[in-house]
Amino acid sequence: MSDKRIPLTDELYAYMLSSSLREPESLARLRREAAQHPAGCMAAAPEVGQFLSLLVRLTNASRVIELGTFMGYSALWMATALPPGGRILTIDINRQWNEVARRHWREAGMEDRIEARLSPGLVELERLLGDGGAGQYDLAFLDADKRNYPAYYERLLLLLRPGGLLVADNVLWDGHVLDTTLDPQGVGIQRFNAQLAEDPRVWVSMLPLGDGLTLAVKNGDPAI
Repeated sequence: MSDKRIPLTDELYAYMLSSSLREPESLARLRREAAQHPAGCMAAAPEVGQFLSLLVRLTNASRVIELGTFMGYSALWMATALPPGGRILTIDINRQWNEVARRHWREAGMEDRIEARLSPGLVELERLLGDGGAGQYDLAFLDADKRNYPAYYERLLLLLRPGGLLVADNVLWDGHVLDTTLDPQGVGIQRFNAQLAEDPRVWVSMLPLGDGLTLAVKNGDPAI
């Protein structure tokens, strides 16, 4: 097997950003504020945010669902790429973080494109399914508590239309995904990765971008 891996040094990472990142100032301000927070590591990396924006454009997604808002950085990136009339529904449980997110969305002129709900993820996903949301979303971004990734995945897959795209963050778990003594969060990532690797309902690819991203396209074959 050909080995084409490139070690991503700090210098190479800086070069990658300087050569490709087009981060609007509204997003840069939000990223800087999030970085000062004790939980700032929860925010998506800038290259991941831009990649999500690109995926929204590539798929022409008009209905997006995000699980795990934090301070709204990834939601804002995706909102900038929505077509006219497009909407993002983002779900989290932390009111304080949500208030920061709303302020930045408003300052960026994107507040009307994003609906934020404060609710436990599984509860809100079940509510959406009960309200007829199955098959109604074009793209889903999963970045919530990792122990529940397997359960979130099953519900998000139902909410996606055939051919819809699911993107999951942190699938390499800071490089520790192979460890055998992980906490429940890390075990959730391991279970999720194994779950997708064998699931015939999706076409899947794992990318070493940021903390690891998995892309899964919902198979439109009704027999599967």
